[in-house]
Amino acid sequence: FALIDHLDLSFGAGLNILTGETGAGKSIIIDALGLALGERAGHDLVRTGAGKATVEAVFDLTHAPAEMRQKLADAGLNEDEDGGEDAGTLFVTRELAKAGGKSSCRINGRLMPVAVLKDIAEGLVDVHGQHEHQSLLAADRHIDILDNWGGKDALALRQQVADLSAEVNRLKRERDKLRTDARERARMLDLYRFQQEEIVGASLKEDEEDELAADRSRLANSEKLSAAATDAYATLSGAERGSGGALDALNTALAAVEHAAGLDDNLAPLIETLQSAVVFAEDAARGLRVYQETVEFNPERLEEIETRLDLIRTLKRKYGETLAEIIQYGADLTAKLNELENSEAREEELALGIANTESKLTAAAAKLTTLRKKAAVKFAAGITRELTDLGMSATKFEVSIEPQAVSGKGADKIEFLLSPNPGEPLRPLAKIASGGEMSRIMLAMKSVLAKSGTIPTMIFDEIDVGVGGRTAQTIGDKLEALAKDAQILCITHLPQIASRAAAHFFIEKQVHEGRTTVSVAPLDPEGRIDEIARMLGGSRRSEAVVQHAREMLSVG
Repeated sequence: FALIDHLDLSFGAGLNILTGETGAGKSIIIDALGLALGERAGHDLVRTGAGKATVEAVFDLTHAPAEMRQKLADAGLNEDEDGGEDAGTLFVTRELAKAGGKSSCRINGRLMPVAVLKDIAEGLVDVHGQHEHQSLLAADRHIDILDNWGGKDALALRQQVADLSAEVNRLKRERDKLRTDARERARMLDLYRFQQEEIVGASLKEDEEDELAADRSRLANSEKLSAAATDAYATLSGAERGSGGALDALNTALAAVEHAAGLDDNLAPLIETLQSAVVFAEDAARGLRVYQETVEFNPERLEEIETRLDLIRTLKRKYGETLAEIIQYGADLTAKLNELENSEAREEELALGIANTESKLTAAAAKLTTLRKKAAVKFAAGITRELTDLGMSATKFEVSIEPQAVSGKGADKIEFLLSPNPGEPLRPLAKIASGGEMSRIMLAMKSVLAKSGTIPTMIFDEIDVGVGGRTAQTIGDKLEALAKDAQILCITHLPQIASRAAAHFFIEKQVHEGRTTVSVAPLDPEGRIDEIARMLGGSRRSEAVVQHAREMLSVG
């Protein structure tokens, strides 16, 4: 990554200080961390000769707030899902490919969009550099900052406001849909009524189509059926033929066998067989006679059946593949008609519900505004005290609370305003130009906010720009105090700040075989003395400077 070949850093829980000569590459460390926090980066950050740059970051979420865990859940991530030694840990990996290659982002080993990482990281780390607009500079986050600082009462009331606002919006969406669809609803009412009348008027039965098809076949072939029955009857009975039929032949055969059986007992079984044949033939003849008489020649009935089958085919094209589906569709139409016909009553119910819920929302938002105004006074007083300690006693800080339309966050527009010099008007925090002033303002705000636990890790890049002397000493005090409630990473050029480190890292550039690399090394006690002496005396490190460094570290 840039001038780094390989680097592995483990920061402590308190104040972590990074120092080094000007141009040693301190900003590269912050850039690398920024990549792990979801920031965009150009392909030029891939080290010359390498195919890609990889940055990995590991976060301890043991004490992460519920909001952070909810973000992970919303993204489909669960840092505790394995329940093993890595439970409560978040792993982030960014791979940045050289031009033409494919970059990637992984969270807990899963490929994720960079936007998801950036959203999660906003609650993990806050980076403040001279030219960066971070969470405290974003006016739309000031309302969240004040409410978090206000504590559980403000947050509980805000949740109530959010729930009521969501309910109002839901009711309004339903009402607006009813209103918007009024013309469409009238059209659908006409259509559903027509369809229902058509289906109900048909008086359908699930099995009638097969019965109609069978009746149609008989009627359409009545002449053939009658002729076949007549011919079969004549064959059996001999009627209309002038000679005996099959029945006469069977009776003659039966008489002959009965006579012969008196001479030979072996013919006795055949007598029973012929008797059965005579009985069956007589039954068949009678059946054919009855069938012949019942065959219907009815063209009118045939036309009725054809008309009925045409209607069924038409209904099937419109409403279902079977009669059962058509009948069910007709039943469903009743429910749809009831819903549409009752929409006016529903609209009245919605109007009443909206009015009642809006009344509750207005009352809850008013209570929230009252809490915010009380919290704003204390919050501004705390910021002012911190700024006075940091040598900015003339600076005025104020929380602006202006009314606005009620939303899920209440009825207030909240913005932090500041006037760094006497006679200057209060202006939005993001418009303060001086890097040195901004660093101290951020430190003051973060000192006040740290106890609310809103951001577990804070990074200050060259917070000491434009300050020195007593103010530098005060900044060191503030950072040290701030590090009791949050993990702090700070790049500094001031020994007064560096001497307060719980962990001190030295950054330097090295040239090996014609290639420049950046290295970072944790300093032991002796190394810290040497580095503080360098920061105090520059190139001249006299015994007095070294002794001064020892004294600063012993005090720190």
